[in-house]
Amino acid sequence: MVDRAALPQLIGVPYDASSSFLRGAAAAPPLIRAALRSPAGNNFTENGADLTRLSDAGDLTLTDDAANARARIQTGIELSLQNGFAPIALGGDHSITYPIMRAVARTHTMATILHIDAHGDLYDCFEDDRYSHACPFARIMEEGLAGRLVQVGIRTLTPHQRDQIKRFNVDTIEMQAFAGGARPKINGPVYVSVDLDGLDPAFAPGVSHREPGGLSVRDVLSLIQNLGGPIVGADVVEFNPAQDPGGVTASVAAKITRELAGAILLGA
Repeated sequence: MVDRAALPQLIGVPYDASSSFLRGAAAAPPLIRAALRSPAGNNFTENGADLTRLSDAGDLTLTDDAANARARIQTGIELSLQNGFAPIALGGDHSITYPIMRAVARTHTMATILHIDAHGDLYDCFEDDRYSHACPFARIMEEGLAGRLVQVGIRTLTPHQRDQIKRFNVDTIEMQAFAGGARPKINGPVYVSVDLDGLDPAFAPGVSHREPGGLSVRDVLSLIQNLGGPIVGADVVEFNPAQDPGGVTASVAAKITRELAGAILLGA
């Protein structure tokens, strides 16, 4: 199918049963929405897009049954795409990106993924789970669901993940390189996956796997605002409200969601 401009649509994906270490990200979608709609702000993005045009499909109904959850996530995203929207999934842990991309690839073949994260999430298997939140991009690349994977902000790679980067020909800009001025070059349709632990914990403490030395909020917004192609979908994942003092990370997640929606609107 030919890529086409679409309006953004929020979809809550309250699933965190594939998390390691700490759970809690399933509680995030309503808090991101509340911060997005807070009267502390208004309906306009930094580039002037009007968010009154932002659709909201509500939350998917999911359980801890991982296989069933993946099927329901894929179906929910497929419906959004069939209805002419560019879905923005509010996670949830990062495992949700795999079933999302199974849906996206049916409509937008060979899109580039811009993956913002502290972690590579490229394990072949993690803690005996091939569908862990540490594995989604291995599954995505194995199935050819993206034409290219570009990672930014990575700063926790193991030797196995470096081997996976070579195996899948991933363009990885580690945090040291980003700090030295390296930036991704992306053209054509792009799916944006934002793991909030890609940001430094000073900006987004409400995550399960804090990793100091990361991106600023402005770094992430600049990446979104300077893409070389249309955004066909996105996710904002790994916000753990139980770890979020004062609601800081909810506001950051909402700001990133706002600018993703605005970038889609300006391209529609």
